[in-house]
Amino acid sequence: MIPYGRQDISEADIAAVVEVLRSDFLTQGPVVPRFEAAVAGQCGAAHGVAVNSATSALHIACMALDLGPGDILWTVPNTFVASANVGVYCGADVDFVDTDPDTYVMSVPALEVKLVQAEAAGHLPKIVMPVHFAGQSADMAAIGALAGRYGFSVIEDASHAIGARYRDRPVGNCAHSDICVFSFHPVKIITTAEGGLATTNNPELATRMELHRSHGITRDPARMAGDSEGGWYYQMVDLGYNYRMTEMQAALGLSQMDRLDAFVARRNELAACYNRRLADLPLTRPAQHPESYSSYHLYPIQVADRARVFADLRQAGIGVNVHYIPVHMQPYWASRSFTEGDFPNAEQYYAHAISIPLYAGLNEEDQDVVIAALASALG
Repeated sequence: MIPYGRQDISEADIAAVVEVLRSDFLTQGPVVPRFEAAVAGQCGAAHGVAVNSATSALHIACMALDLGPGDILWTVPNTFVASANVGVYCGADVDFVDTDPDTYVMSVPALEVKLVQAEAAGHLPKIVMPVHFAGQSADMAAIGALAGRYGFSVIEDASHAIGARYRDRPVGNCAHSDICVFSFHPVKIITTAEGGLATTNNPELATRMELHRSHGITRDPARMAGDSEGGWYYQMVDLGYNYRMTEMQAALGLSQMDRLDAFVARRNELAACYNRRLADLPLTRPAQHPESYSSYHLYPIQVADRARVFADLRQAGIGVNVHYIPVHMQPYWASRSFTEGDFPNAEQYYAHAISIPLYAGLNEEDQDVVIAALASALG
C-alpha cells in the first residue's frame, strides 16, 4: 500500500533521540527551548511555545486570549474537528465561516458578510481561526484587516503549513495574527511523533501559554501572589493542563528542522508533477493563490464519483484518504443546531474530495503507480 502520507526518519533523527535518552533530562530539559527557538526563528516570530499536540496548542492559545463562556469562536468547516472543539473546551460558542471554492481555505467575502450580520445582531466573535488547509495560507492580510475593524483576535491554525509562505514571508510570523499553531503529527511536514507549537510576537501571550501548558504553575516571583518562600517554591496561579512536550519529541523535531526546506521543496516538486500529469484527467486539481507558497501537506483532488474512485484506488493499493468531513456535519456538531446546507462550499468540496499520496519520501516510481491507478479508476 502506498500511503497518502508518512514520516521521513533519518539516522540523524534517531541519533538525536538516543542522545536525549542517554542524558539527564527526558522532559523539561534544554532541548525543548532549543526546538522552540528553532521554529520561532524559522518563522520570524519572537516566541515559540511547544506542547504535546497541535490540539493542545490551539487550546492554550484560546485560553491565553481569554476565550470563555459568553464568547464566540469562528473557524471553517473544512478542518479537523480540533479547530472547533477547542472553543467548546473553553466554554465558548462556536460557529463556522464557509470556504473559498477554489483554495478550500476561509472565504474572506463570506467572513465579511458574516461579520456585518454579527455586528448588527451584537454577536461578533472574540476569536477567528482561519485554517491553512493542505499547506496553503488563508488570506491573512485581509483577515487581519477585518480583525482591526471588528475587534476580534486571530489564531492561525497552520497545522498543515510549517515551511509554507504567504506574501513571501514564512507562515507563523504572526504579522496578521495574534498566535499561529503548527502540528508535528507523523504525516505532517516534520514530526515530533506527536506535538504542536504556538508562535507569537506578544510576550504576555507567550508567558500565558507557557503557564497553561504546565498546570498553571509558576516559579517566577513576579507572577506569584505574595513572596516566594525559597528556591523550592512554586505557585499554581491559574488553572492549566499537563500539555508539556518531552525532550525526546523536541530532539526529533529539532533534527527534522534541518530538513524542513528540503521536505517542502520535494513536496512542491511532486505536486508540480501531479499538476502536469493529471491535467487531462476528469478531475479538479487544487488551486494555488499567487501570494501563497504551499507546504503541500496534502494534494486534494475532486472527482465526480468519489466513492467508486476511492474504492478502486484502495483496491489498487493506493492509500488515499478524505480531508475533511465538514465539522458541522459530525453528529456532535449537528446536535448543536448545525445542518447540511449551512456551508455549501465546504460541503460541495467534501462530496468530491480525495487526498492522493504526497510525502517527501514518495519516489517517482510510486508516483507513476498512483497516477496510473487514478487514470484507470477515472477511465
